[in-house]
Amino acid sequence: MLQDHDHSPYAIQKRLNEGPQALYLREWVYGGIDGVITTFAIVAGVVGASLSPVIVLILGLANLIADGFSMAAGSYSSTKADNDNYWRLRAREENHIENFYEGEIEETRQILKMKGFDGHELDEMVAAISKDHDTWIEWMMQEEYGLSRSTSSPMKAAFNTFLAFSVCGSAPIIPFVFGWNDSMIYAVILSAITFFSIGSLKSMWSVKPWWREGCETVIIGMFAAFLAYAIGYALKSYGFG
Repeated sequence: MLQDHDHSPYAIQKRLNEGPQALYLREWVYGGIDGVITTFAIVAGVVGASLSPVIVLILGLANLIADGFSMAAGSYSSTKADNDNYWRLRAREENHIENFYEGEIEETRQILKMKGFDGHELDEMVAAISKDHDTWIEWMMQEEYGLSRSTSSPMKAAFNTFLAFSVCGSAPIIPFVFGWNDSMIYAVILSAITFFSIGSLKSMWSVKPWWREGCETVIIGMFAAFLAYAIGYALKSYGFG
């Protein structure tokens, strides 16, 4: 059950002054899931082909570094693109308000009219919204483009993605690093635990219960690993190993 905010006047003022916080939850969920799936798929494929555990370590570590960096670069680029797009459209709105003031007033009026405001109430709403320059622009960004100012930093998004990918993705290769007996079995167990943990965290975005999200993530991840194992085994059977 979600915990409600404290709605005392002091708590409300404090929360509003602090503003929204960037949690980078998305980066940890997607980076973590991708890290475990890709690394576990490599491990399963190599084991399915009956190759040396050294190959598991080499390919697993290479995947953590190369794919982790690739995911981080993608996260940086996408976050930066979102931020750049917001400021591009905001600059256009500022230009419209400066050079086409009456047109923007009419646009504001029509948006409010579509929401059910009319008559004297409509005039008051238009006057109130357009009174403050920044408030008006932010309102137009939301209503016209469905955009709000992002609190995410591209560099922090990239760092969190890489960290999530590396930490979670290391689970399948830990047994091979320490040379445990039945390393593949432990790799399966550690990967399943990691999948479940990530899925449970993902439930913060969902209306589904945490245990259901965890189980769904385990099923998806294990299916990807099974495919990799089957391909490796098939190649081995046809003499490619």
